[in-house]
Amino acid sequence: MAFPTTRLRRMRATEAHRRMVRETVLSVNDLIYPLFVVPGRNIRREISSMPGSFQLSVDQVITEAKEVSGLGIPAVILFGIPEHKDETGSEAYASDGIVQQAIKAVKDSVPELLVITDVCLCEYTDHGHCGVVKGGQILNDPTVELLAKEALSHAKAGADIIAPSDMMDGRVSAIRKVLDGDGFEQIPILSYAAKYASGFYGPFREAAESTPQFGDRRSYQMDPANSREAMREAALDIEEGADMVMVKPALAYLDILCKIKERWDLPVAAYNVSGEYAMVKAAGRLGWIDEGRVMMEILTSIKRAGADVILTYFAKEAARALQEQGR
Repeated sequence: MAFPTTRLRRMRATEAHRRMVRETVLSVNDLIYPLFVVPGRNIRREISSMPGSFQLSVDQVITEAKEVSGLGIPAVILFGIPEHKDETGSEAYASDGIVQQAIKAVKDSVPELLVITDVCLCEYTDHGHCGVVKGGQILNDPTVELLAKEALSHAKAGADIIAPSDMMDGRVSAIRKVLDGDGFEQIPILSYAAKYASGFYGPFREAAESTPQFGDRRSYQMDPANSREAMREAALDIEEGADMVMVKPALAYLDILCKIKERWDLPVAAYNVSGEYAMVKAAGRLGWIDEGRVMMEILTSIKRAGADVILTYFAKEAARALQEQGR
């Protein structure tokens, strides 16, 4: 029926009305908090382009993990910045690598907190690319072998979930095979299935010290113009054994997130990336927006588009806001 019989404003009249019929409800259970781990002790170095985010030594990661768990956030994801980088990123799969140390420390101190590990080589290579380089080309199959080694080293250190982010073909299958072959068949794989070659990663590259020393990552990360290709990427990763798939970045790719969630009945993650975070922080500091309100609006939009879990640097702030709202 049309106006005046139908008045949609009736159910918007008060906060109680709005809360009762709210279609999308964001929860602290939806959040994953990224952490950057560096060698040393008592290091808490703020990332200039990401206010409120830090490079942390392992002892400080433990402190942060306790705070995250206390807020009810179920998981963190670890990114490592090694003391030494080389051509093949050997510290990525070293048993005593910086991420491996952090995994053990967090699981010893906060065992209930899920530890997800980013599996990639870009933070560990001296050239900043996500794979083995030869003649200026990033080689797929030799890279996959190293990624499988890295994933297994994380599992042996105690990781709860393995998250390959490299975008090499066949890496999910290789990682599943090596995990299962070594007795880690219970560990899920969260695949960065649709990771776009995005301009929103700039602040992360400062945080992870992973800017490519030549060229760019467009030969392996996805073209921002492509949608159907993302569905093929997700389909292949699921077929190879991914338990969850991720879309990265989130805001410019909500359509991709929605399509994947509508097609497959498995958990879907979205990464609210560094550039998205930095823009909100910058505009908030300048007084151009209500930072807290915009933060919650963005996270709700990601959930509404289909995300079951959201990786976000806002996780702690959002958890506190949700506590204030009684959620």
